[in-house]
Amino acid sequence: MFALFTNYRVLNIVHRILLPVVLLSLVFFFAAGCSGQAQETKLRVGLIPNQSPDKVKAQYEPFRKYLSEKLNMPVELFVAVDYTAVVEAMASGKLDVAYFGGLTYVQAKQRAEIYPSVTEIDRYSHTTKYHSLIIAPANSPVETVADLKGKTFAFGDINSTSGSLYPRIMLDRAGIKVPEDLKQVIYTGGHDATALAVQNQTVDAGGVEDRIFYTLVEQGVIDPDKVKIIARSDPIEGYPWVVRVGLDKDLVERITQAFLDMDDPELLKLMRAEGYARVSDADYLYIEEEAQRLGLLRK
Repeated sequence: MFALFTNYRVLNIVHRILLPVVLLSLVFFFAAGCSGQAQETKLRVGLIPNQSPDKVKAQYEPFRKYLSEKLNMPVELFVAVDYTAVVEAMASGKLDVAYFGGLTYVQAKQRAEIYPSVTEIDRYSHTTKYHSLIIAPANSPVETVADLKGKTFAFGDINSTSGSLYPRIMLDRAGIKVPEDLKQVIYTGGHDATALAVQNQTVDAGGVEDRIFYTLVEQGVIDPDKVKIIARSDPIEGYPWVVRVGLDKDLVERITQAFLDMDDPELLKLMRAEGYARVSDADYLYIEEEAQRLGLLRK
């Protein structure tokens, strides 16, 4: 009888000692599991401000709702005041997915572990490619890119693919060095601002993305009788939607598939797309090489 009592006391003491340890271990186990999944409880999506930030965020609100429903998780949109801020947010781990221009992507991958997933099929070219335009006032004597030597030129954001890099490529091919061979260089911050600066004859010419230019014409913001196109670039691979390397692979595939499955005509129109296609880092190699050559990419 005494032995049974003694065994009971021992078991009771062991129980009192071990139970808190076990419970504490379980707390840490589940906490660790939750922290590992915390980044997947909300998808953070960054967008480059190729037009005014408020306009961009409003444009992509239906997309946010669509992606949230497809993934069955909250989606938060982030639109910075400039391209650099979106790159910084991705590099610091504050974003999971971002919509970059080609130039912004090759700049960002120098600082962040990211890779491209998809790009849009353009509703004008019916491919994944689009173009950069150099435009001038309709009544201007400027007829070719070479005529721009000694003139005032407007770029969008310095980190824009079609608003900065490709206009520089076209100017360079015409023998015009930036900024040495131009009277003045200004950066408007966006394609819409550049187009308006040209239309208002504030500058002699400017570089804009063709898709945004055509949309501005459709919306009545730009009068096609007041602006002329003097040059069109080679085809440019579309803006990549990129993801951070550490994002769960299954979630990345679900995100990619959400783009590939998009078929709502109104949503596609808002996204300026006919559909989506997969892309890889190799699709942006030319952009990387030219950006390096023209000094828009850090060595």
